[in-house]
Parts: sequence; structure tokens; C-alpha cells
Amino acid sequence: MGTAERRGAPRAGGAQLMGHRDPEATDRDIPGGAADPPGRKTEGLDHEVGRGARNQQYYRPLWFEEPARRRRLPDPVRTAAVRAVLLIAVTLIQAMVAFLCTMAGSWLAFPMVISSVVSTIAATWGALDVWVTRQVWNQRHGVVSVPSSTARALRRERRRTRRQERAAERAQGRIRRRGGAGQLSHS
Repeated sequence: MGTAERRGAPRAGGAQLMGHRDPEATDRDIPGGAADPPGRKTEGLDHEVGRGARNQQYYRPLWFEEPARRRRLPDPVRTAAVRAVLLIAVTLIQAMVAFLCTMAGSWLAFPMVISSVVSTIAATWGALDVWVTRQVWNQRHGVVSVPSSTARALRRERRRTRRQERAAERAQGRIRRRGGAGQLSHS
């Protein structure tokens, strides 16, 4: 039986139950198809269900939906972060393999150490790329509130042009209302 059927179904005695469920309530918490929260008493519920409802165990759902604490990263920043994490993971694996090859005295130790050094440089570049991408995104989209922010200057410029356009429209409206009075020529 679906949720809509359970909530809209008439109960014994002809009353239709349209209530809110407790967010922690599961289907097993609803005795006899009632949609009341477990803590509330309803008329005739004990009579309908019997004594088994009082002794019923409380089941908690497996997880709760919680709102995100922080907003999602912008797409370019998230892409750079994923790239950096992959580079760092490969670097750590290469460093571990180089260490183990060195301990074992394998011929593979020298090439692995060289590749670990190159990977370390690449991983550092990846981490710096995340930082630079984040700064560029903030600068372009006006998140940073610094007087020298490019985004702030762009917003100021857009506001100025909008004000000038509105002033020109008002002036044209006044000229039209006067019936052309104030025009220097009739061309």
C-alpha cells in the first residue's frame, strides 16, 4: 500500500485521516494504516488495533536528509580539485612503490624515485591550480568584496549605464508629453 493510499484512505468510523507524519516515523510505526505521529493518541485507535500497538518497537530510518552546510563549489573549481586529488593520490602511490622497491633492492627503485619527483611537482601544480582557479572565479563573479575587485567595478559600470538609460527614457517621455515642445527643429 503506497503513502497516498495510506494517508487518503478512510478509517473505521468514516473519518479520513489527513495528518503530518513524524519525520523519524517509518511505515512500521503507523499502526493499522494511521498517519498520526507515534506520540499522539487518536480516538478509537486502541480499540481498532488492540494492545499490540502499545508494545510495538520504535524503528528509526537508516538515514536522514540534511541540508548542505556549505554551498557547492563552482564547476571549474571542483574540476581543478578533483584533478589535484587524483594527482596527489598517484604521487603517494608512486612514492610508496619507490620506497618498497628501494627496501627490496629492486632495479625499479631508481625509475620510481625519478617518477615520484616528477609527480610531486605535478601534484604541487595541481594544488596551486585549485587555489588560482578559485581566486579567478571569485574575482570574476564578485564574491570577493575588496575595493580593487574587478567584479565590483563591472557592477558599478553597469549601474551607471542603467541610470543613464533610465534618465534618457524619462527625458524622451517628457518631450513626448509636451507634444514636441522644446525641440529645436522639426526634422
